[in-house]
Amino acid sequence: MLSSITDEAPVRQTGPGLGIKRAIDIVVAGTALVATAPILISAALAIRAFNGTPVLFRHARPGRGSTPFTLLKFRTMRPAGEGGPHSPGRLTALGRLLRRTSVDELPQLFNVLKGEMSLVGPRPLLMEYLPRYTPSQARRQEVLPGITGWAVVNGRNALSWDEKFALDVWYVDHWTPWLDVKILIKTMGLVLAGRGVSPDDGALMPEFKGARDD
Repeated sequence: MLSSITDEAPVRQTGPGLGIKRAIDIVVAGTALVATAPILISAALAIRAFNGTPVLFRHARPGRGSTPFTLLKFRTMRPAGEGGPHSPGRLTALGRLLRRTSVDELPQLFNVLKGEMSLVGPRPLLMEYLPRYTPSQARRQEVLPGITGWAVVNGRNALSWDEKFALDVWYVDHWTPWLDVKILIKTMGLVLAGRGVSPDDGALMPEFKGARDD
């Protein structure tokens, strides 16, 4: 079933608008990496000192068309054997701070520059979730995953899985470069309010076990 999703998922976001989206990604991600370099270095040193190695969390996630890529984040959790794979108890004190300030997401700017992610799009979930998607839910794979997205600025982890997927598919169907700008502005508001954007990558959510297609 995974192969059928990967082979058949169409790719959205084409035409001149896609060029604008990519230009925004490159300019903003590159500028942000330069501007936040002291924060990146400080976070890496703090993680190494208090949580040990590895500093970065690397994990295979499905990208556009369900093609796998390696997601980069600062490590915020204890190893999977400590507290269970979906246990909030795995989150360290430093990790909680990094998530609240969204600093843990900054390494994904490298994913954006490589073209594996966009600044805005559905959050990249787990590879094992792909066969559990309904046909409508699988449509979230038609676009690049994002650091932030429509579901992030409309509820984040307060939403159910079904609500998240509905918002992701709405974004796929209604995307424009200007919607991306709107989402980025809303995201900045969340970050400045101290609410962060570490949203729906499943780390603190109940495991997605599948849902019927409405």
